[in-house]
Amino acid sequence: MDTNATAATDFSTKGLYVTGGEYTRDTNYIETRITADALDGYPVEAGRYRLVVARACPWAHRSTIVRRLLGLEGAISIGVCGPTHDQRSWTFDLDEGGVDPVLGIERLQDAYFKRTPNYPRGITVPAMVDVASGAVVTNNFPQMTLDFSTEWGEFHREGAPDLYPEALREEMAVVNKRVFTEVNNGVYRCGFAGSQEAYNAAYDRLFTALDWLEERLATQRYLMGETITEADVRLFTTLVRFDSVYHGHFKCNRNKLVEMPVLWAYARDLFQTPGFGDTVNFEQIKEHYYVVHEDLNPTQIIPKGPDTAGWTTAHGRESLGGSPFGNGTAPTRPVHD
Repeated sequence: MDTNATAATDFSTKGLYVTGGEYTRDTNYIETRITADALDGYPVEAGRYRLVVARACPWAHRSTIVRRLLGLEGAISIGVCGPTHDQRSWTFDLDEGGVDPVLGIERLQDAYFKRTPNYPRGITVPAMVDVASGAVVTNNFPQMTLDFSTEWGEFHREGAPDLYPEALREEMAVVNKRVFTEVNNGVYRCGFAGSQEAYNAAYDRLFTALDWLEERLATQRYLMGETITEADVRLFTTLVRFDSVYHGHFKCNRNKLVEMPVLWAYARDLFQTPGFGDTVNFEQIKEHYYVVHEDLNPTQIIPKGPDTAGWTTAHGRESLGGSPFGNGTAPTRPVHD
């Protein structure tokens, strides 16, 4: 028997995502934080941690955008997993020999097991790994990017934007919650629904929220007003995947993003802003979803479209005023990323 074929079958993702009824995301993450006061035992320290991501994953994509906008490349190194994985773990198959050059591991699973032997939950990205011990510190992605803004200030680049303005935090929490439950996770509730009833309900909730965003953004350039904030980062990573993946693969097909004039212009505005579009890899995004989700796409055929040339066309959002970085400046593209 072909041992490689056996291994592939043993660790197939079939049955892992669509399990019946309504899809519920496991949000129990490793909540340890890396902070300036080292309250959890992990101090902010340049070079100590490695951010492990995958270009395909929207949750990890948030962290790559925020890291770049704030200029944290010199303080936090990055390890990039390939776009596909089996049920065990993300892998470093883009690196020479399939091994992360800093952590020396083939599977992200190894870093989780260093923290908790036989870690029982999902092996997720993004993950902050303590380089010296090789153990994951946290995979709590919503808190991770907020901490990049609030705890890592010592290492922010000159001109870094304030992505988490104190005066807007209360309102932003409300916006972020709705965007997460109805949009970021809403597309997954559609795609992984295990019944017609669950799908119908998820579909209606998703497009109700997108209509709300279409209205909100009709009169202001960004979600919280005149400058980019954490809220825009969180919405962008879903919008940029919408037509390539969620519209067809997840059956979110009332309309495409390109057919929602305000959201399409808003998404293009962000895409053309340094730190956003230059962190997008459409090919890896499509490969991940169409290959990994065997429940939805058993043939694992990756679609050739859609044409992504429209992302660089004029958006006209400048007419609303505002400035992406406020009093700050755009990041320069890092050579080593």
